[in-house]
Amino acid sequence: MAFDINREDEDGHVIESLEFDTGPLSRLLPDFRDESFHCLRFIDPYGNTTFNRFQVEHQFLPEWKRLYDRAESRDDRRLLRAVEHLARRCLEDVHLYLKFVGD
Repeated sequence: MAFDINREDEDGHVIESLEFDTGPLSRLLPDFRDESFHCLRFIDPYGNTTFNRFQVEHQFLPEWKRLYDRAESRDDRRLLRAVEHLARRCLEDVHLYLKFVGD
């Protein structure tokens, strides 16, 4: 299974996309019961999860940085950096969204 992580415009057009194997990402993401992650715990590995620019800036990115402590390898850190970079690009303009497309 794979996650597509997209930067999309308001019409749902994909501007940029990353694809990752679900395994490493699922291992890094918090369990949905972990209330210390107000945003990331709701990323659905089987469905779609979309974040707007305010969510990305004020909730997603601070929580995402916490995942670096969970990284076990260089590949984990590379994955985290790639998603963080894509998320930061969603802050460049209004009507840009970060979307996780589950398998």
